[in-house]
Amino acid sequence: MLQSVESFLTEATDTVVSAASAAVTAPAPAALPVAEPGVEESISLWELCLQGGWIMIPLALLSIICIYIFVERFLAIRKASRQDRTFMDRIRDYIHQGELDSATRLCERTDTPSGRLIAKGISRIGRPMNDVLVAIENTGNLEVAALGKGLPWLATTAAGAPMLGFLGTVIGMVEAFYNLASAGSSANIDILAGGIYEALVTTVAGLIVGIIALFAYNYLVARINSVMTRLEGETMEFMDLLNEPA
Repeated sequence: MLQSVESFLTEATDTVVSAASAAVTAPAPAALPVAEPGVEESISLWELCLQGGWIMIPLALLSIICIYIFVERFLAIRKASRQDRTFMDRIRDYIHQGELDSATRLCERTDTPSGRLIAKGISRIGRPMNDVLVAIENTGNLEVAALGKGLPWLATTAAGAPMLGFLGTVIGMVEAFYNLASAGSSANIDILAGGIYEALVTTVAGLIVGIIALFAYNYLVARINSVMTRLEGETMEFMDLLNEPA
């Protein structure tokens, strides 16, 4: 009996010692990553754009076209808005002195919509006043149409870019739910959340491009309206000039 107890104790002691030795020599388990307090994950703008998929390509092209049109039209309208306050006074002096060629050359040197309108009116001097006015108005319509060249692209982008963004979102949602259904029993909220996150990127991009295009369009239209108002005033001033006594 005593020998059985001793043998049992000996076996138990050997087992404990073996387990302790294995615990010491075994590699420690890898620690789970713990986020440092106060540190937030961030994503660059480029990485965010890449999440939107192929819909981001037409949105990027539309944004580039809109920027080009805005800059080009802004410079053209600013050039057309240049105003020489002595221009009409010099035109009046030339006309009263009968120097129509000098007045025409002054209009050509000015190289503005105002100068081209007045030059057209000078070329019609001697005809009925209604003919002169019609010629000036037709030239003015052409000048305004030239200033508004490219603006339909901005209007189209303002309306179409958000729709493209929504299209990308719908496509992304379809893919997200398809992946969720394909996952079967292993489906979880992470699969759906990731797809929705990627889908909403296109909506944000489309709204940004559309809003910028809308503001750019309205700004340029306001500038063109300002030029039109000034052209109408100078047209009336020129017609009054022709009615003044010599």
